Amino acid sequence: MKIVILDGYTENPGDLSWDGFAKLGELRVYERTPASMIAERIADAEAVITNKTPISAQTLEQRPSVRYIGVLATGYNVVDVEAAKSRGIPVCNIPTYGTEAVAQYTFALLLELCHHVAHHSDAVHQGRWTNHTEWCFWDYPLMELAGKTMGIIGFGRIGKAVACIARAFGMKVLAYDKYAQPDGETVLTDLDTLLSQSDVVSLHCPLFPDTAGMIDAQALAKMKPQAILLNTARGPLVNEADLAQALNTGNLYAAAVDVVSVEPIAADNPLLTAQNCLITPHIAWAARETRERLMKIAVENLDAFIQGKVQNNVWE
Repeated sequence: MKIVILDGYTENPGDLSWDGFAKLGELRVYERTPASMIAERIADAEAVITNKTPISAQTLEQRPSVRYIGVLATGYNVVDVEAAKSRGIPVCNIPTYGTEAVAQYTFALLLELCHHVAHHSDAVHQGRWTNHTEWCFWDYPLMELAGKTMGIIGFGRIGKAVACIARAFGMKVLAYDKYAQPDGETVLTDLDTLLSQSDVVSLHCPLFPDTAGMIDAQALAKMKPQAILLNTARGPLVNEADLAQALNTGNLYAAAVDVVSVEPIAADNPLLTAQNCLITPHIAWAARETRERLMKIAVENLDAFIQGKVQNNVWE
């Protein structure tokens, strides 16, 4: 089998091995593939592996040799799934690899907003503590999580992992999810109640037409002025102009996002100049252990296809 990986750099910038794929066939790996070269690079491929490089209906029409598409991610919107389905081409994603990493990263963002650890460490290294008249100082309000309420929007695997950590910090947990079942510990509620009662609101839902822009001016107005918004899910869940406005006017205390509407972030994204807003470059998923797990499942997906036992096909 001829296997082509179109954009391997993000998953494997050099600290992992592609040997698992190489054992399954003749392998070609490209770090990145511009749109103009996609069809050329998969000209004779039977298995195409992509992360963010798009696989369109037109590309599939041009390349009838393709029998399998693997996505090095959970999201698969880069693939024209209907076109693949019409040709009987399975599109196999990685649905469960990042639960622990994203839940952990959610609290990395939250704890940074609670204590501004990096800022205060930088201040010490700049000599401010050495030259300070008092035995300690802080530049931001410091926040304790115990007793506060965490509101989780989207109560799937990651949302439930976040809830577990929140309870370990002594937080009360509310969750909103149309399809979630009670777990005996978390209070399931409606969205308006969650927004109005939560001290921290964390997004963990998928991006669908009915969730796009769900955190807009109207939703933000229902939140406490001292609340924190976290987004490690999908950037377009948030109306970024509305969020920036809420932060800059003091109607929301702080936000931290690992995802934005256009990635890499556009230079004119309003969150770049918003007050008390942390932005990180979509790295919640990127711990080495997490990427190793992703690689293992991606290889297993392709091996299962070769064995005639397709797994994780998104259109089945």
